[in-house]
Amino acid sequence: MAKVYKRKRFDAVDVLVVTLLTLWMLLIIIPFVNAIAISFATQKEYVDNPLMLFPSEPTLKSYELLFNDYRIWTGFRTSFLIVLIGVPANMLLTTVLAYGTSRGDYPGKKIIIGGILFTMLFNGGIIPLYLQMKEFHLTNTLWSVVLAGTVNVFYFVIMRNYFQSLPESLIESARLDGAGEWRVLGHIILPLSKPIIATLTLFYLVDRWNEWYNALIFIRDTEMQPLQLVLRSIVMESRIVNNVTSAAAMEQMQNFDMSVKMAAVIVTILPVMCVYPFLQKHFAQGVMVGAVKA
Repeated sequence: MAKVYKRKRFDAVDVLVVTLLTLWMLLIIIPFVNAIAISFATQKEYVDNPLMLFPSEPTLKSYELLFNDYRIWTGFRTSFLIVLIGVPANMLLTTVLAYGTSRGDYPGKKIIIGGILFTMLFNGGIIPLYLQMKEFHLTNTLWSVVLAGTVNVFYFVIMRNYFQSLPESLIESARLDGAGEWRVLGHIILPLSKPIIATLTLFYLVDRWNEWYNALIFIRDTEMQPLQLVLRSIVMESRIVNNVTSAAAMEQMQNFDMSVKMAAVIVTILPVMCVYPFLQKHFAQGVMVGAVKA
């Protein structure tokens, strides 16, 4: 007997949800496409149509201005070094701290967790941090930038909650077989925690790639500035107009400054966009389990 499949009704609620999601998608996509279009647009075209989506006279002048400056390559090198050093340090310390506070009932555990969570609301401020880095002779080095943000407490909470969601029976079985804490972490916990590890790796990667505040405070050598500070300097310098006397010429240069800004935005986000697809499949699962499980 042939089965009769009933067509699911597409009611008013479905129409409303699809409409809202479509509008939300457009609110995200249109500004991004507009930024790309402006980065390739000429000065005149941007003045005539600042909300363009496709430039009619595309030009690479803004990108040439950026990449012809040797400092941008120095910025890429420094940012990659910060990522290569900082992300593994972040993940190592966050993972160890989250595992240590998620298992067992040892003396002072609640005090340790409370002290960590306390730093989410209060901290010593930038001046004590700078004095501490200066005392350790780490100012004007990449280590000051790396060590200034080794553990993000919010990410620590997400990973700790994820570890707590894992079955305790697996860990007890490993301990009965003689496994120590490091063996349990390396052979039991981490293989089961790929979603949260991928998620927090992406979070830390974006944080490190966008590093600028700590670098602005601790680094004075222009040869060690990360990409964000280099692009900031280039954009600011593009606004300086030499030998310009007419107001029309001044306005034209300011409009070109917007094209340079958009080109800087695209150059900054492109590396992260290339990495995200490889971690995206673990992203939703890692965030949901780590954030919801208490």
